[in-house]
Amino acid sequence: MQQRGRRLMRKTARDGLFYLGSLIKSMTMSPLSTGRKLGIAARVAGRQVRKTRTFGAVMQAGRMTAARWGRVLGQLWLEVTGFVFLALAAIGGLAFWREWTRHGGPGRLVLAAVFTILFGWFGVSSFWRVGKQR
Repeated sequence: MQQRGRRLMRKTARDGLFYLGSLIKSMTMSPLSTGRKLGIAARVAGRQVRKTRTFGAVMQAGRMTAARWGRVLGQLWLEVTGFVFLALAAIGGLAFWREWTRHGGPGRLVLAAVFTILFGWFGVSSFWRVGKQR
């Protein structure tokens, strides 16, 4: 493609286009892969979707649902840990009773009592925290 004056002249496909009579070189655009084109299209479509009221409503509903589920799962966690601590306190209470009836040493008796009281407190306070959240 050769023309005279300030018109375009193509030497080879690799060289791009030259403007005759000037020093400015116009480069050809590098070919884009299909994946890159799809990525660009998805980004543009995503920007357009984010501007819609429907997308805003769906996002708000998702945030509210996640907040509710988070609160419910938090309460469930406190109840399960409270139950486990109370079960361990009951085991400690049985150990205390066994040491009391066998007239074991005072060290084991005190250890069983402290264990029972401590884990009982952990269990009760866990259920207390569930009651405060409601």
